[in-house]
Amino acid sequence: MTTLARWARAEWGLVYVTVREPLLERRLRAIPMTLSAVLLTALLQFVQNQSWGYGLVQRVGAVRAEDPLWLALLRTPMSLFVPALDLPVWGALAQILFVFGIGEICLGRWRTLALAYVATLAGTLFARLGVALGPHHPFGLPVTDAHVVDTGPSAAVVGLAVYAGWRYGAYATAGAVTLAMALEVGLKENLAGKEHMAALLGVGLVCLGSAVGERWRRIAHSGPGPGSRTGRASGLPPIQS
Repeated sequence: MTTLARWARAEWGLVYVTVREPLLERRLRAIPMTLSAVLLTALLQFVQNQSWGYGLVQRVGAVRAEDPLWLALLRTPMSLFVPALDLPVWGALAQILFVFGIGEICLGRWRTLALAYVATLAGTLFARLGVALGPHHPFGLPVTDAHVVDTGPSAAVVGLAVYAGWRYGAYATAGAVTLAMALEVGLKENLAGKEHMAALLGVGLVCLGSAVGERWRRIAHSGPGPGSRTGRASGLPPIQS
């Protein structure tokens, strides 16, 4: 086995084994939530490109930093499935199918949805904070970004990829995604790039809370061993649906 093959097996082997069996046994029935998300995104793309449907999609899923907070929060769940008009829809569909599919099998559908919304909401709230800080602040945004329509699954995809990588030991992949988002901010300085970093921060806090909570639960359950002052806590086990 070559060095690259050994590295790939160490990096993605656990994810591959976890995903492979359900897909072989149940095929597409293993990812019903993911398929529903793909179909919903495709439907919203079709509707928003019709003269009669653009306004409807904007009312239910278009988020802007200038919107009242209650309205932005109300639209945020649907905004995740509204593809950006300036990007090819196949990119959004492929992201959802691949990353949400892995998440649904490895993390469970409800945890996947929750993490997706945490990442999306973190980006949405950061846009409001960035506009309030102004363009001269390191984390600020120009006032014109308050009018930008903020939709799409990219923040959720980034957050899910990093969380799944952390949870399943694919640390190089999680690090590469984080580095790519940091480079995006450094090269473009746009709203999307900074929202992606905010999504990573939100998911990072979830990872930290999960690790601390898991460690304390294991210490509490194991108790002090014979001849030791404290019990031992093992590493985080993989989550499987």
